[in-house]
Parts: sequence; C-alpha cells; structure tokens
Amino acid sequence: MYIPAWPSLNPAYFVKSSALQSLPFPLNCTSKTYFYVARSGIYHLARALGLDKGGTVLVPDYHHGNEIFALRAAGARLRYYPVKKNLEPDLDAVAKLCEENPRVLYVTHFIGFPQPMAELQALCRDKGIMLIEDCALSFMSEYDRKPLGTFGDYSIFCLYKSLPVPNGGVLAVNSPLPPGGEDEKAPLGANLNCASKLSVAARSIELTLQWLRSRYETCGRALFTLKRAAGRTLSAGRVRRVPVGDTGFDLSIVNVGMSPICHTLLPRFEYNWIKETRRRNFRVLEERLRGTVSLLDIKLNEGVCPLFFPLLVKDKQSASRDLWQAGIETVEFWNRGDADLEHQKSDANFLRRHLLEVPIHQDVTANAAERMAEEIIRLRIGMAA
Repeated sequence: MYIPAWPSLNPAYFVKSSALQSLPFPLNCTSKTYFYVARSGIYHLARALGLDKGGTVLVPDYHHGNEIFALRAAGARLRYYPVKKNLEPDLDAVAKLCEENPRVLYVTHFIGFPQPMAELQALCRDKGIMLIEDCALSFMSEYDRKPLGTFGDYSIFCLYKSLPVPNGGVLAVNSPLPPGGEDEKAPLGANLNCASKLSVAARSIELTLQWLRSRYETCGRALFTLKRAAGRTLSAGRVRRVPVGDTGFDLSIVNVGMSPICHTLLPRFEYNWIKETRRRNFRVLEERLRGTVSLLDIKLNEGVCPLFFPLLVKDKQSASRDLWQAGIETVEFWNRGDADLEHQKSDANFLRRHLLEVPIHQDVTANAAERMAEEIIRLRIGMAA
C-alpha cells in the first residue's frame, strides 16, 4: 500500500477535455490574480493596502508561518489572537483586541472547517475593520451555503494543497482596494513573471510519478528514485528551482505568476467528485476511530470540504514514521510558528505538538481509508480517547 500525502496527477488530465461544470470560487471570481504561491498574494495585498504605513493586523496564534513571513515582509504590524483546540477563535479575545482599533482581522479557515463568519463579519462591520480570509486550506468549503472566501474583503487560496497542480495561489478581491497602497497605479499583481519551466516540469513529473506509484508501487518507486537522483544532480550544478510547499518567504519570487499548465488543468477536474470523496473518506476515518482515539471537537457540517483528517497523536515524529512504514505518507502539520509564541502554554502549541495530517484526498478509495484506520488502531499511535 502506498498512499501519498497529497493528491497525484493522473496523466489522462493532460489530454482530457474540460469538464462540463461550473467552476468553484475563487476560480469563477471576476476579480482575482493567480500567483505561483499563495504567500506572494498575501504580500502583494498587504502592500496594496498600505499596511506598512500603519495599522495593526490581528492574526491567529495557530498559523503555518508563511503568511506571517509575508505580512511582516510587507511591513505589517501583527497582534495574535488565540485559537482553541476546536480550531475556532476565542471570540471574546478577538472582540477585546478589536477595541484597540486594528486595521485588519486576518481569519484562517483551518483544514476546510469554517470559522464563525457571522460573528466575525458583524464584529468587523461594527468596528470598521477590514476582513481577510485565508482559505489556503479550505478550497471548496462553504459556510451557511456560501463559499469561503466570499465573506471577507479579500481572500487567499492555495490550489496545490487540494488539487494535483504543480503550483498556484489565488487572491480574490471582493472589495475595492483603498487608495494609498504601493500598487495604487497598477492592477494588483500586474506584470507577473512566468514560472521557471524546469520548476514546473519537475513538480508535474513528481505528481505524475506519485500517481503511478500509488497504482504500480515497484515501478513507481524506481522512477521516483531516478527523479530524485536527477534533482540532486541539478542541485549540485546550482540550477535554481522555485519550490512550493516549503516554509519561508522569498522576496525574489513574489512577482512570479501561476504556470500555464495549471490554467490548462483547472477546468478539467471534477470538483463535485473531489469534494464528496474527501467528505466520504473523512467520515470513514472518523467513524472507525471514534471511541478508540481522541478526536478534535469538530463537525463535518454540510458544505465542509476537509483538507485532511486531523489525528491527535502522542508523538508526531514517531507516528509519522510508523505510518510511513505502513505505506501511508503523512504531514507533521505546522510544527513551528512565530518563535515569540513557542513557550506559551496555549491550545495552538498543543495542536503543534500533537496534530498529524492523515491524507483523505480524492485519490484515496473508501477501502484505503478503512485500511488507514486499521493501521492507526494497530500501531496505537493516537492519543487515548
């Protein structure tokens, strides 16, 4: 068994015609900009809003880090609000911070599960605060039957976390940009450069080999070995490639746009099927594990498109290693955040220590989801219920 952490790219998509369907938000948004990675969109938005000229941005203490790097690189001043173990903000703490007249409330929808947007929208409206939605982990999720990303003034998405594309971030603009920002005289994200063909080809090949390996493991593993050897050769020759999925912020690539192959692939995916498959796999794991391991207090409400199954484990590193030995690739989710917060006793730091990302993406069959649950129980890696 081999189950990759991220969805793989079926080579048939390279020749398939576009699916007869309406595209989900933000792909159907009239005012949007495609970037190579989402953090570049965050940076450009912060500069366009003039956040370097004053005003505070309220951000969650549970975060990846790339969004924090991007905001700080753009000159924004940050204040943190607490996120609870159920992945929702402490609304009382947020309301108290909003009394200090921040300029922006930055809201992250974690792993597909919406934040309480009715309350947060009302708070921003009453206080005159701009609302930014970070939907990097929540493509295709809905709240109150409306797509996430449509509630805020601006929203950011990361396509390659949910779809088998080599890169792609989207910035959706729902409200006019205020005057005075750096990009006032030009459209947001204008004059973006083309991505490196080598970077795009390398990642596209990797996604396709991943698909092959999940179906023909011996052959796929051998080809993966060859691909990695080629990568090491390029690195030794100091051939620079633009990465995705890494942690950090590189100012030199903020003006790189999403690659043409992504634009070609996006109309070809079956979005309804992707969403329903993820929901089914989440339910399979939740039903099999409930009562056996400790689960987050979250509900798969109607409209939620989960990015992965959040498994609480005793030791993330050893649990990830044990599952990899069983053929299941996981991700040690958000191990580190802002260094200033690392020593605080908080729910965010509990989640950083114990939350492991188990794949439930569209390549995972119902049978494979059952087998993953069996392995998790057999290995006894989950926190006791």
